[in-house]
Amino acid sequence: MSRLFWRWYADRQFHKWENTVLWDMVEPYRPQRSFAPLVGTYIAAFYTGVVAAAVTEQLYKEKYWEDHPGEAVPIMPPKFYWGPWRVMNGEVPRFIETPDEAKAA
Repeated sequence: MSRLFWRWYADRQFHKWENTVLWDMVEPYRPQRSFAPLVGTYIAAFYTGVVAAAVTEQLYKEKYWEDHPGEAVPIMPPKFYWGPWRVMNGEVPRFIETPDEAKAA
């Protein structure tokens, strides 16, 4: 069995150069690979994320309005970020002007 294995291995090593020589001759004549599928995938992923974020935010607003009809909806907390963020308890800090304060100034 061992002898058979080593014979197979020796044949494989000896004939391996034939494959590389053939493909090395063909390689300069191959067309370049296109980036179109990759770019298309990235664009599709980006717009899928945009649509998912819009749907998520709309569902958040509708759920909030069911519990608090007629109130302004606070900013939605980040979905996948558990660190500190500037909007505490869903309220904007005082140093950021709201549109009403900007009009009054």
